[in-house]
Amino acid sequence: MEDTDSQITCAWTQFSCPPMKMLAVRLKECRKRLVTSPSFWLAMRSGGVEVEVSLVWMQGRVIEVRQERGGSLRLTDDTHTFTVFGADRVPKGKSFLEQGKYVMVMGIVLSCNPEPVLRAVKITDLSDNPVHKGLWKFEVDDLHKNNKCT
Repeated sequence: MEDTDSQITCAWTQFSCPPMKMLAVRLKECRKRLVTSPSFWLAMRSGGVEVEVSLVWMQGRVIEVRQERGGSLRLTDDTHTFTVFGADRVPKGKSFLEQGKYVMVMGIVLSCNPEPVLRAVKITDLSDNPVHKGLWKFEVDDLHKNNKCT
């Protein structure tokens, strides 16, 4: 697909685009393209635009913390579960990675199916303010409905 009006590209290694806010259930809809690696694409519901999904911003509740692969987390955003690797390699002020915490994760997409998998770039504890969790789904849904280029 070469038509630049119907696709938007973001160089994943250079972080030239901001992270796309994403729900786990939508990330599962992404499809891998074999022409470049890694390259995951999501068809937006409005306007027929496809966007490259390489760097995402997700939020969710920690359901499991494991020591494998540089510290891995299993999270849920109430739409689906997802896994984050490299949590121990991300700068943080205090150790807040524990079951039940509500966190924001910015990460590079490693896989979309059968479950989304990210490599962490940034993790922030949002547990102190319940507004973050309460509004997250609405914020992401609104963004995906109203922007061609999230």
